[in-house]
Amino acid sequence: MTSYSLTCVNNSQLHGSFAVFQKAPPTTIPGNVFSLAWFARPTAPGSRVTFTWSLDYSFVWSETGVLQPGVNFSATQVQPADPSGQNLIQLTQDSAGATTFINPSVDGAVGSLTIRQLSNVVPNRTSVGVGMAGSGTFVVQAAPNMTAVFTPHPNYWVIFGNYQTGDVIDVEDVTGAVEATYGGALTARTAAIGLENLIKVS
Repeated sequence: MTSYSLTCVNNSQLHGSFAVFQKAPPTTIPGNVFSLAWFARPTAPGSRVTFTWSLDYSFVWSETGVLQPGVNFSATQVQPADPSGQNLIQLTQDSAGATTFINPSVDGAVGSLTIRQLSNVVPNRTSVGVGMAGSGTFVVQAAPNMTAVFTPHPNYWVIFGNYQTGDVIDVEDVTGAVEATYGGALTARTAAIGLENLIKVS
């Protein structure tokens, strides 16, 4: 499996964190799909961090309460997923009232990741979605008798600010994010923020 990397360099005077997020792919989901700060790490002026990942997908959920920007999503359960293999899972409450994933199967649409939320899912308690490299990328508010279908389309945006891994990002409200693209043999990029506080990818 191909490994990708993004080295982030802080050549500014700013104190904060680099964060990498993905913009949501097309979904068949009513309501908002939120992007998460997929990776985030504090990076002092004059220092650098490197994020590495591969295209291994997962299903994720967390008890977030109402899902909105400002909430932090920390996955309670991470279950391996594969758009061309084990691509469907169900979210339910067990007999003790605990939320859990059950019944992973290959019965979803090929190329997509499907999460069926059963009738006993409590509204506005849980968020559910998909992740990559063990960390959540997109989530939606879970609701009873709903099905969320995500069709992965990896894309990578880097931003600098006050972020932690799992922060819900309002993509429409973000300024200064720059896309880092990969293709063919290009698997390593560098993003640097300079004295003018702008990020450039090379």
